Amino acid sequence: MSESQCDAMPKPEPQAEHRWLQRLVGEWTYEGEAPAGPGQPPMQFSGSESVRSIGGLWIVGNGRCPAPDGGEGSTVLTLGFDPSKGRFVGTFIASMMTHLWVYEGALDAAGRVLTLDCEGPDFADPTKSARYRDVTEMVSDDHRILTSQALGEDGQWRVFMTAHYRRVT
Repeated sequence: MSESQCDAMPKPEPQAEHRWLQRLVGEWTYEGEAPAGPGQPPMQFSGSESVRSIGGLWIVGNGRCPAPDGGEGSTVLTLGFDPSKGRFVGTFIASMMTHLWVYEGALDAAGRVLTLDCEGPDFADPTKSARYRDVTEMVSDDHRILTSQALGEDGQWRVFMTAHYRRVT
């Protein structure tokens, strides 16, 4: 879509779900852990994320984290709300992977927990596809918890990463 076409479109009015996303706007740091394997202590990690608003309808989060090769990794998260679907939608990419993660999900009735579902390469066998879920709980305006889960063959969701985000500004 060209810039002139964007100028000609009427701007939609942000809805409650769009306003909820604006709670994520700001500068954040995070610390987290992921299970390493049987008998091993969990792997610890940390990073930062800068989240900005696009028109009060979308948020874009640019993250920085250590990469598996010892360098610095970059991530980009987009999130919005699609009124025609009645669902939150978004994407996630990272410099250390080739898959474009496409999210769709909902907010709980209390307005504290956003659950986003997606599909992607199975961590154990990249030739297969698996279902994943990212759950963001707003503990307060300055603290959120991200829990990433994978659906097991037994139909149970298993946590493979938890991160605590704390607002810097």
